[in-house]
Order: sequence, then C-alpha cells, then structure tokens
Amino acid sequence: MLKALLGILPHTGKIEWKDDVKISYLPQRLSKEDFACVPISIKDFFKFKNVSDNVIISMLECVGLENCEKLLNVNPGELSGGQFQRMLIAWSLIDNPDVLLFDEPTTGIDIGGEKTIYSLLYKFWKERDLTILLITHDLNIVFTYSTNCLCINRNKKCYGAPKEILTPEQLQKIYGANIKFYKHTH
Repeated sequence: MLKALLGILPHTGKIEWKDDVKISYLPQRLSKEDFACVPISIKDFFKFKNVSDNVIISMLECVGLENCEKLLNVNPGELSGGQFQRMLIAWSLIDNPDVLLFDEPTTGIDIGGEKTIYSLLYKFWKERDLTILLITHDLNIVFTYSTNCLCINRNKKCYGAPKEILTPEQLQKIYGANIKFYKHTH
C-alpha cells in the first residue's frame, strides 16, 4: 500500500499529495544485515541526505542513541536491532519531512525495543506536526498510539478512531477471528 502511495507500484484510483509535501519512506525489509557486507559507515549512509556531521550527530542523539560521534564511523550492520531502527528513524527525519511512511518499523525488535520505537515516533508526531502512516499487525500499538486507523483485510476495511473501530465485533467482521483487547496491570 505504501509503495502505491509513493507511485512505485501501479494502482487504480487517484492519489494526490500537496505539491510541496516532503515524504520520507522506510520499507519493511531494510535490515542491518543488508549493510553488514557493504563497506559503509553511518556517516556515509547519512551523506546521501547531504547533511553535516553535526546535524547527523544531533539527529542520532534525538532518537536516543549514545556516543554518536563514535557511531558515525560504525557500519550500520554492527548496531543492535533497536539501535539500527533508531538510526533509520533518524535518517528518515533528518530532512524534516511532512509525512513519514513506515512499513512495520519494529520487525525483529524485542518488546522493550518496540515500545521505545513507538514512543519515539509518537514524540516526533507531537513535536513536529508530522503525518505518520504506519503499517503494523500489532493492534495494541494501534490502540495505544494512533489517532486514526485503517484496517484492511483483502477487500474488507474500516476507518476511524481506534477506540471506535477496534471493537471485537468490527474485528470479527474484518479478520474473521475472535479478537479481544485486555488491559494488563501490575
């Protein structure tokens, strides 16, 4: 779906963006292993965005990475999964986009790392007046962080505020499974 929004894949219908909109896209299948065999540093990777080292360091710090000056010379493949996703979020934000398109940004990340990543995205959404279009299969994340959601399963869909549409009845219609939310307290 995101590739159709970007005009990468053919689609029917009409997709319109404002003329001056800046869009940043992070695909699902970009992994740290993709970088492991390429002799590139984090600094080299960010240079595709034509930004200075100081801007790179500032953005890496902004997403909660530490020792950012040293990280500039590290191959992205050497980062942990959570560090790698934070680096990608920094990369996607560095040119101040209006819209972020993320396809399952926490694939392969542990639960604690997922919460950190989604909290970061939520923080940037609030601070930068961003539009974030996010694909995820984790309905708890949608319920916790989203203001609107679109549920799609082949040709069945619903759209609205998560508290209104993520009901057991609606989810049964869309996904054909008995899905319920529960609140876990300590």
